[in-house]
Amino acid sequence: MADAPALLELDDLHVRYAVRNGIAGAGRGPVVTALDGVSLQVHRGETVAVVGESGCGKSTLGRCAVRLQKPTSGRVLFDGEDITGLSGRQMRPRRGDLQMVFQNPYASLNPKRTVGSSLIEPMRNRHKGDAASRRAAALELLERVGLAAGHFDRYPHEFSGGQRQRIGIARAISMDPQLIVADEPVSALDVSVQAQIVNLLEDLQEERGLAYLLVSHDLSVVRQVADRVAVMYLGRIVELAPARELFDNPRHPYTQALLSAVPKPGAKGPRERFALRGDPPSATSIPPGCRFHPRCPRATDICRANDPALEEMAGRLTACHHPLGDEHEAVTAGAAAAGGA
Repeated sequence: MADAPALLELDDLHVRYAVRNGIAGAGRGPVVTALDGVSLQVHRGETVAVVGESGCGKSTLGRCAVRLQKPTSGRVLFDGEDITGLSGRQMRPRRGDLQMVFQNPYASLNPKRTVGSSLIEPMRNRHKGDAASRRAAALELLERVGLAAGHFDRYPHEFSGGQRQRIGIARAISMDPQLIVADEPVSALDVSVQAQIVNLLEDLQEERGLAYLLVSHDLSVVRQVADRVAVMYLGRIVELAPARELFDNPRHPYTQALLSAVPKPGAKGPRERFALRGDPPSATSIPPGCRFHPRCPRATDICRANDPALEEMAGRLTACHHPLGDEHEAVTAGAAAAGGA
């Protein structure tokens, strides 16, 4: 898969914007760096997950991928075509191949439209079939995502959160896309419903050969569905690896910290925690050197002075001066070393 041309290629993406302040937002405030040189590929039929704390830039990356947001610089290539600078009109014929499932199923559906109308509208806009065939296709989509034909004429407020997310998924696949960006698709749902939605996404991928760019903070979901995982911190990818390798043997200290916080059902005894110091720095004031060093228990002088490049280490990409080895050092030893620095 790695040798085949990528379906989606994000090349050195930067997103910066100025915060407005003052009366009515008239003043120009500090510049926020949402993405800072992010490159990532997604191949056909592959699920690539992007994980990290809130504010790391993962949702911005997803919106850039489907051109809902234009990057400040860099390129977005889909199926070999550079779509970065295309206008809304030029993007319209390509929208069918690039779809998005949003985090909030309550906000992503038009409350004034029936479910059937929401499903038929994209088909009508793409001149797909006649009225009768579009209605039949919409009913088939409802059935495929686990809803009934009787739901066709109902409005979004008549559905639960899980049902609304199923409608959002049906709308996304109505145009037979090649790639779906799923932005926290289950985080707003009850735990009892999350597994059903995840299983639905997996089944649709197998049936239709879909590629997913999954934005998520839920590492248990990521572990279940992802082929590769990109870990983001403060606008950059700090580790990119096959999912199994990343979960079994993380190299970046930040990755290890994220994984150590995931509950492990059935585990006996206290879990080893890789504790971080403080909160993430502001995206308006990124620290010099490695941007993770103020929180890292392994940080040394080189981390404070030099920004590490994302380089290949042991079969994956890692941006760290002191990556974790095959066998993790004791957390207490790392913390003691950091305390003495």
